[in-house]
Amino acid sequence: MYMKKLLLLIVCSLFLLKANADSKIKVYFNHPVDTSVSTSVPASYLNHCMHDTIIAYINRAKYSLDIAIYNYTQGAYDTIAYAVNAAYSRGVHVRWICDGSSSNSGLNFVNPAINKLHSPTTGSYTLMHNKFMVIDAESTDPADAVVMSGSSNWTSQQFFTDYNNVIFIQDSALAHAYRAEFEMMWGSTGLAPDTSMSKFGNHKTNLGRHSFTIAGKNVELYFSPSDSNNSHILSAINSANTDLYFGMYSFTDSVNASEVMAKNTSGVYVAGISDTSSATYVPDSMFRSPAGLGSHYICYTGTGLFHNKYLIVDQANRCSDPLVVTGSYNWSAVAETNNDENTLIIHDDTTANVYYQSFHSNFVAFGGSLTIPTGCPSGTKNVAGDPESFKLFPNPATGTFNVQLTTNSVGNATVEIYNTLGKKIISQLWQITSGTNSNEISILKPGLYFVIVSLDGNHFESRLIVE
Repeated sequence: MYMKKLLLLIVCSLFLLKANADSKIKVYFNHPVDTSVSTSVPASYLNHCMHDTIIAYINRAKYSLDIAIYNYTQGAYDTIAYAVNAAYSRGVHVRWICDGSSSNSGLNFVNPAINKLHSPTTGSYTLMHNKFMVIDAESTDPADAVVMSGSSNWTSQQFFTDYNNVIFIQDSALAHAYRAEFEMMWGSTGLAPDTSMSKFGNHKTNLGRHSFTIAGKNVELYFSPSDSNNSHILSAINSANTDLYFGMYSFTDSVNASEVMAKNTSGVYVAGISDTSSATYVPDSMFRSPAGLGSHYICYTGTGLFHNKYLIVDQANRCSDPLVVTGSYNWSAVAETNNDENTLIIHDDTTANVYYQSFHSNFVAFGGSLTIPTGCPSGTKNVAGDPESFKLFPNPATGTFNVQLTTNSVGNATVEIYNTLGKKIISQLWQITSGTNSNEISILKPGLYFVIVSLDGNHFESRLIVE
């Protein structure tokens, strides 16, 4: 038994090292993924390893550990508690918030000296539904700070049976934003909670920390109910130009369903999965109807729950604005108006495709089939060369901008510019000499564009905003 556990730990550690190597954004799924539809980074399937991956991150904590988890139950996964206790013993500042109406029996294994706060169970408040953890936000080294979010509660069913994802993001500014939200619920900045000052649900205020640049990617963060999360989700839905996929445990919001159907009607390729718990609501009947999504919609009725909460937009069209919406937020009224929830919107084609690899695998396993629409032309995924050698300026531009490329190569480069619909609007040859080359180009129509320069089999690419 010991050797079996040791082998499992080693395998899980290898997954942890492999996933999205060298990336500040790492995503994990607890059911098989389909890497055959990967466009760059293969998605990571944690085969009975999700809890060990969480433990591996807890074990790296040096200074602080703030946990806001809806439900943590005892059983085989009291090992999480042991990792938290070990962190506390080595001097890490540990604070834990849980939902007051859930069992949270796993807390029986957590050191009694660690301060814990249960959310209110009276009044109009419903759930502390977050599933996030903040590691080392107080570190002076920005590289130490990590945020965990996603859909999974800390229970054996959620780790093994239900369909879930967890995401880890290494970024100090994001960690501080999550920590500020945590401390609003905690009621203090200290180790002990102050229940006279703590705020949950609609008593919370918008802290205004919403936009972050992480590894060159735009990441948005919103907390419910203070930040009008659903308005930002609707904006994400409406941004789809080519393809849109949703994987949602509780999908009961008819407004979101109508916007999804409007995209489908406009010609966007749309497919989705929701859990059978949503089968009695308007969205389900809308998608099942002859004029709905038809075979592109699956209501999951298998073992366990389809517990994910994500949206994928334009993963097949990196000339658009590919993005993923993830976190704890189901598409329901209670998530918008009562619960404590967090929503991440990650504008990144790689992350969008990683989530799509999971969606594709699940959809096919549930009996469906998908066709990947065409966005940008093939052959532009691999970026070679020093990123500093390729620049667009000014960016944003006001009609005229410069493409600058520094290289040791000599020859003809191809400059191609695409709009957000994947339509090529400019294509020209550019004579390149060794050293720094500059090419002035004009685009008069405001919008978002995708610039690709190809030279000797290498592809340099960047987004351009024209105001």
